[in-house]
Amino acid sequence: MALIQQLGVQVAPAPTPPARAQLGLLRPRSSRKDGRRAAARLVRAGGEVAADVVRGFYDGVNRRDLAAVEPLIAESCVYEDLVFAQPFVGREEILDFFGGFMGSISSDLRFVIDDISGEDSCAVGVTWHLEWKGRPFPFSRGCSFYRLQQQQQGQQLQIVYGRDCVEPAAKPGELALLIIRAVTWILERFPSLASML
Repeated sequence: MALIQQLGVQVAPAPTPPARAQLGLLRPRSSRKDGRRAAARLVRAGGEVAADVVRGFYDGVNRRDLAAVEPLIAESCVYEDLVFAQPFVGREEILDFFGGFMGSISSDLRFVIDDISGEDSCAVGVTWHLEWKGRPFPFSRGCSFYRLQQQQQGQQLQIVYGRDCVEPAAKPGELALLIIRAVTWILERFPSLASML
């Protein structure tokens, strides 16, 4: 910043981001016990909104309520968490994963949606972080993409594909760019190596 000021460049202050409530990201907490009825209430007049289904997914995970999450996931859903080598395929495998996840972490650790796209009727992007007792948890920022569709006429929208990318604990910074440059240099000189990727 000092260098920019020395060069005489005028820099406007960054705009203040809108409050989470203005973005529609805050949802009132409720004491719903029947997850299936809660998921069904996501239906709005004229149809569901994909972003609401994804919000319901995070809400169910935060409440450790697999019954609320289950109807939001299509039977043949593919879920890629890039921390794992292989995707989770099928509702049962995905629910097993989230059941294990929920059982292995503190009940005070919660997903907080930072931003969510809502314009597309069948695709949703989310940025999020984890908080423990209301405080940001280290190395827990992430972004996710979800594709949704109705499996049958009249059925609610369901998640058919999901991908999570979580902030790495190790931050290679510019080293990552050097590695990418080195690998592409090698592949340009030895294209047959690309078949090994």
